[in-house]
Amino acid sequence: QVQLEESGGGLVQAGDFLSLSCAVSGRALGAYFMGWFRQAPGKEREFVAAISWSGGNTYYADSVKGRFAITRDNGKNTMRLQMNSLKPEDTAVYYCAAHLGLVMATTSQEYDYWGQGTQVTVSS
Repeated sequence: QVQLEESGGGLVQAGDFLSLSCAVSGRALGAYFMGWFRQAPGKEREFVAAISWSGGNTYYADSVKGRFAITRDNGKNTMRLQMNSLKPEDTAVYYCAAHLGLVMATTSQEYDYWGQGTQVTVSS
């Protein structure tokens, strides 16, 4: 069984930055592709970013490209999402997820394990 736990959410102003962390336990992080998703009130969960096993390949939603950066440290079993130049439309609950597969995944249905989520609120 794999457990994921997010941390680092909070309330910030537009233009500020936040760094989210995802701690993985139960199995070595290196076995998984990892991703971040978010869900705003009244909206479906949407893909934010994904990272390959080694961290050498990353993929971002167009809405966050150039502002967010996903990284991982397999030795520490952690993953991060650095979020810069935050906008009010980035307000959502952010989830980290793990995907046991052979290719990068960008849809929630492809992910096998999920954290509980952490709230990010960006005021204008």
